[in-house]
Amino acid sequence: MTDWYYSDSDRNRHGPVKAEDLAALHSHGQLAPETLVWREGMASWRPWREMVGEVVPGAGRPALATASFATAAADAAPEASANPYAVAEPVSPYAPPRASVEETHEVVLGHEVVYAGFWKRVAASIIDSMVAGIAGAIVQMVLMMVFFGIGIGLTGSPEDMFSSGGAIALLVLVYLIPLGLQALYFAMFHASSKQATLGKMAVGIKVTDDDGGRISLARGIGRYFAYIVSSLILCIGLIMAAFTDRKRALHDMMAGTLVVDQWAFTAYPERQRRELGTVATVLLVIGGVLVALYLVMILFMVAVGAFASAAS
Repeated sequence: MTDWYYSDSDRNRHGPVKAEDLAALHSHGQLAPETLVWREGMASWRPWREMVGEVVPGAGRPALATASFATAAADAAPEASANPYAVAEPVSPYAPPRASVEETHEVVLGHEVVYAGFWKRVAASIIDSMVAGIAGAIVQMVLMMVFFGIGIGLTGSPEDMFSSGGAIALLVLVYLIPLGLQALYFAMFHASSKQATLGKMAVGIKVTDDDGGRISLARGIGRYFAYIVSSLILCIGLIMAAFTDRKRALHDMMAGTLVVDQWAFTAYPERQRRELGTVATVLLVIGGVLVALYLVMILFMVAVGAFASAAS
């Protein structure tokens, strides 16, 4: 029996599967015409529409598939005959396919789109806030050490540091540089092929433009500063994602972006999930516990202060 391999839109290889299993996937509509497939003996991955006739009798265009195999074999023949003394490498039946898989980021429209809900976005923000916050704090701490060293060198004493224009400029940079690095973190990840930050990847969502495509780096940077605006107005701009029709927060409206399921606008819309998922649920529970502990600590400090005031 021939073992087959097939690839999804994210270049993830699946297999090996038997021909009858591939036929079952076809009958359930899980293989798109452009899905790339491969089996031993093929020179390269081919679209399923060209190979379906070999697996499902009477389907597709077997003649075209045969011609494609013949063309591929003819293309490979000169390479094989270029060195008549070359020793063929033994092929293991357990070896993975070595043909390259083409990377595609085609936007597929016409299917239902599952928008990322408010709580799923909160779960993603927990990871991103930790990553960006910790990295920003480390950078800021290093810059503060440099600032005090240079500032004292410019003025001669810590007391006179802020009387120098150069020292004040350095202090401004201490806050602007971490802010710029955080903007790059969000913008570069959102503009990447995954269209998602680490937090969004973890919960299975991504950022797109209004047409489902990737956003540019410039738009990603603009979206980050729009996110700051959403946060400054008592977080009302963020909460809007729970009530708008397409789950858009204020910064999404300002930047012209959508936050959707990772399988939205792909050839596999049936893989979209409306539920939170295990990762998002665990993150929300951890975040809730941390917020509760923070509130308890504040109440404890207020009670200690009130008790000390009453005792005095």
